[in-house]
Amino acid sequence: MTAHHRSRYSRYAGGPDPLAPPVDLAEALDAVAEDVMAGYSPRHALQEYLRRGGRNREGLDDLAGRVQQRRKDLLGRHKLDGTLNEVQKLLETAVLEERKQLARDVRMDDTDRAFREMQLQNLPKSTAAAVNELASYDWQSSTAREAYEQIKDLLGREILDQRFAGMKQALEGATEEDRAVVAEMLGDLNELLDKHRRGEDTDADFQEFMTKHGEFFPENPQSVEELIDALAERAAAAQRMLRSMSAEQREELMQLSAQAFGSPELMAQLGQLDANLQALRPGEDWSGSEQFDGEEGLGLGDGTGVLQDLAELDELAEQLSQSYNGSRLDDLDLEALGRQLGQDAAVSARTLAEIEKAMHDGGFLQRNADGDLKLSPQAMRRLGRSLLRDTAKQLSGRQGRRDTRAAGAAGEQTGSSRPWEFGDAEPWDVTRTITNAIRRTIADGGDSRRGLRLAVDDIEVTETEARTQAAVALLVDVSFSMAAEGRWVPMKRTALALHHLVSTKFRGDRLQLIAFGRYAQSMDIGELMASPALREQGTNLHHGLLLAGRFFRKHPSMQPVLLVVTDGEPTAHLLADGDSWFNWPPDAETIRVTVAELDRLGRSGVQATFFRLGNDPGLERFIQKMARRVDGRVVAPEAGDLGAAVVGEYLRAHFRGQAYSDDDWA
Repeated sequence: MTAHHRSRYSRYAGGPDPLAPPVDLAEALDAVAEDVMAGYSPRHALQEYLRRGGRNREGLDDLAGRVQQRRKDLLGRHKLDGTLNEVQKLLETAVLEERKQLARDVRMDDTDRAFREMQLQNLPKSTAAAVNELASYDWQSSTAREAYEQIKDLLGREILDQRFAGMKQALEGATEEDRAVVAEMLGDLNELLDKHRRGEDTDADFQEFMTKHGEFFPENPQSVEELIDALAERAAAAQRMLRSMSAEQREELMQLSAQAFGSPELMAQLGQLDANLQALRPGEDWSGSEQFDGEEGLGLGDGTGVLQDLAELDELAEQLSQSYNGSRLDDLDLEALGRQLGQDAAVSARTLAEIEKAMHDGGFLQRNADGDLKLSPQAMRRLGRSLLRDTAKQLSGRQGRRDTRAAGAAGEQTGSSRPWEFGDAEPWDVTRTITNAIRRTIADGGDSRRGLRLAVDDIEVTETEARTQAAVALLVDVSFSMAAEGRWVPMKRTALALHHLVSTKFRGDRLQLIAFGRYAQSMDIGELMASPALREQGTNLHHGLLLAGRFFRKHPSMQPVLLVVTDGEPTAHLLADGDSWFNWPPDAETIRVTVAELDRLGRSGVQATFFRLGNDPGLERFIQKMARRVDGRVVAPEAGDLGAAVVGEYLRAHFRGQAYSDDDWA
C-alpha cells in the first residue's frame, strides 16, 4: 500500500530566488524619505512603503487583499455535504439494485419478498439511520451488497483522511491486511503519544515508530514534537469542519461513523488520538467554525484540507499585517504564501523582505540615542544626489545650457588647460606638457625614445574658474501654512538638494540652514528632514535674519548669499528678552525690526533672493519692497519648481558676472 498525504512545508530557508526582480533601494529610499520629510518617522515611513509596494511590485496591502479574496473564494465555492451526498448516492444505488433483484427472483418465497420490500420501503428518511438499519440486512443482490460495502469503506477512508491527508485515495480498494496496518499504526501512535504526555518517551521510541510507520508521514518529522504539530493542526481543522456543519449534518456523520470499515475499534482509536492531540496542543483552534456558502460539495478529508487552508490564510493575514510587537518581514511564511497565492506572491514578499533588511542592514537607517530610527548620512547623500539630479533636469529645461566660461587664477578646474605664464600657481597638466615636448622634439628632428628635455613653452597648466567662495544662508519658512498649503515637502527637498550641491561640488562654500516659525533656529540637514510640521502660528523672519547675520560674521572673507523661502508676511519678531512677539495682521514693530535687520545685512554686501510661495497680494508687495532695499531679486516659483529656482539662484550668485554650464555642478 502506498500512502499519499497532503504535503506540509516549513518556512523558506534557501537563497534568493533567481527569478525575483532586483531590489530597487533607490525607489524605496525616495519613498521613505518623502514620507519622512512630510513628518512621518522613518520606521513608519518604511512600513508605509512596504504596505504600498513599488511602481511594479505588490505591497503588503495588495498581498493581504489577495489573501482575503482567496479566503472568500474558498468559502463561497464549497459546502460541507460532500461525504453525505456520496453516501446517499451509494445508498440509493444499493436499495434500487436490491429492489430489482427482488422483483426478478421468481424462486424467492413471496412472504420473504414482501417482508424485504417492506423493509426497503420503510427505511428512515435519515441517510445515517437508513445505513445503520441496513447493517444487518441480508442482501440478495451482489451489486447492492457491493454498493453498501462501499459506504462503509468510503466512511472509513474519509474519517482517516481527516487525520492523515491522502488516506482516502491511498486506501481505495485496500485489503483487510492494509486496514490492519493502519489500525496497527494508530495503536502504536497512541501509545507513543501517551508516553509523551507522561514524559516517559525517548528519542529511540520516536525513531522506532518512524522506522515502522514512516510511510504515513511524508512531512518527515524529525522529532515527536514535529510529529505532534503536524497531526494536531490537521485534527484541529477536522474539528472545525464538523463545527462548521449544520447540526443535522453533524448528527448524520456521527451516526454514520459507526459504520466506518464496519470497525468500532477504528473510531475508538481515532477518538483516543484526538484526545491525546488536544491535550498536547491545547493552543490549536479546536472550537472555531466557518460559514460555507458554495455549491461544490466537500468530503471529510478535502473539507479538512480547506479548513487547514483557511487557518493558513488567517496566519498569513496576521503576518502581512505586521501589527504585532517585533514584527519583521522575515516572519513571513513564504512557502505558505506561494502555496496559497502562487509563486509570484512569494517573490513579491521576499523582495519586500529584502528591501526591509537592506534598509536596516545597508546603513540607510540608523538609531538615534533615544533608540528611534533616522535616515543615515549615507541615505541623505544618496537622496540628495537623486534630488539634485532632478533639479538639474528642471533647471536645464527651464533656462537652457550656458557654456561660456571665465578662466582665472583660483577655483574649480574647468577640464581645460592653457600655456604656463609667469606667476601661475596652478598644477601642471602633465599629459599635455609631455605631449607638447614629444611633438617639439620630433618636429626638431630628434628621437623622443632617447629621452625628453622640457622647454618652458611645453608647459601647460590646468585651467580654473575665477570664483569667490560663498557663505550661503538658506532661510526656510516652517510656519504651519507651509504644511497646510502643500509646500512642506518641496521646501525640504529644496534644502537637501542645495545641501548636497554645496557639500559635494562646492566644498569651499559654507551653507547654513535656518528654519523660522514662531522662533528661528539653525539646523543641520538631518534635523530639518526629520522635523515635523508645527501647528503653532508665527513667521519670525526677524529672528532668521539675526541668525543669518551671525553666520555671515563667522565667514568674513566669503561672499554672503541670502536665500529666503516663505509663504507669508512676517507676523513675529524677537524681543530684547528673547521672547517672540506674535500678531496678526503683521504688527508695525515686527515689520520695522525685520526691515532694519535686512538693511544691516544689505550694508555688508549680501546678495539676497526672496522666493515667494503663493499669490498673497500682501506678501507680494512686502517681498518686492524688501528686495529693492538690498538690490535683491524676487522669484515666485510653483512649489514643484522651488528646488530648481533656489539652486539656480545660488549658482547665479556663485558665478556672478560669469556664465556657467550645467556640467559645473550636475
